Amino acid sequence: MSDELENLREQIDAVDRSLVELINERAKLALQVAQAKENSDQTQSYYHPEREALVVRNTIKHNQGPLSDREMARLIRETMSACLALQQPLLVAFLGPSGTFTEEAAHKHFGNSIRTVATDSIDDVFREVESDNADYGVVPIENSTQGIVNSTLDMFLESELKIVGEVELHVRQHLMSKAAALSDVKTLYGHQQSLAQCKRWLRANLPEVAHVPVHSNAEAARRAAEEPDAAAIAGIEAAHTYQLTVLKRSIQDGADNTTRFLIIGKQQIRSTGADKTTLLVSAKNKPGALYSLLQPLAENNVSMTRIESRPSHCVNWEYVFFLDLDGHQEDDLIKHSLEALQAEAGLLKILGSYPKAVL
Repeated sequence: MSDELENLREQIDAVDRSLVELINERAKLALQVAQAKENSDQTQSYYHPEREALVVRNTIKHNQGPLSDREMARLIRETMSACLALQQPLLVAFLGPSGTFTEEAAHKHFGNSIRTVATDSIDDVFREVESDNADYGVVPIENSTQGIVNSTLDMFLESELKIVGEVELHVRQHLMSKAAALSDVKTLYGHQQSLAQCKRWLRANLPEVAHVPVHSNAEAARRAAEEPDAAAIAGIEAAHTYQLTVLKRSIQDGADNTTRFLIIGKQQIRSTGADKTTLLVSAKNKPGALYSLLQPLAENNVSMTRIESRPSHCVNWEYVFFLDLDGHQEDDLIKHSLEALQAEAGLLKILGSYPKAVL
């Protein structure tokens, strides 16, 4: 071994020792924060989404490379997750089964030092958090190619839970199997949307393989794990969960396939300077009702980034609207808009102000 290589390795070892010391120093400080809260009789949660978002943004701001901002964000999230688990491990409910993209989104947002519980439906995620069986929940809200998830919107019509955060996940569809090669695959399992998102690749590479739609990609992976000549389309979490070999990575036809997930909980989140506010509003039954709802936003120069309509579930042919606004409800311009909206809307419900997704 050359002297130069040996010297470089000694420097790496020294840096690693420093990293261990610094990470443990951070953990000790986290424990002191927990103790300080107990001493002051504060009953608030140990987890604060706005604080975590600011830490991640600050990390990215000071990152000079060569690691990417995305990788640095992942590393600091994992560090925060491990430190928080020393204080109070979070229990997070997600739309199951284990191995879904929703579980992957939960780990991206909270890190891997959390405990998770898989539920059978989006309704059940809300119920777990409402009943305090889980601290937070993760539910899908929209996909860049498939559009809005209506069942999530519908739950906000009846639930008092708040949106406390969001996470965007670049969906990568992988082909996985117990088989050793593509030529051994005879059956392919996948969610109907995943099969559709990969149809060009499948047509070119597995033209003779039978497609079997199932209700989730995790279910596809589970079934592929039981059949030696079957494969599944799913995310990387499913490959780990069901011990499958990834035969081909990123087989989706679209390069920018992204799903947005919401974090639901019971907290009011303070402003971070880069936030969203989501509202549920209903228009009074009169001409120009929708215009009257949107006019205060325009007059106060508030940017609306999304609007969706859903049946009200109360009166036939009446609708409610879900609005995403750029900013926090305590910002002056949004506060003025909400005051004007209150006068015009039949119903105004603030679903939450929360930090924008970071990488």
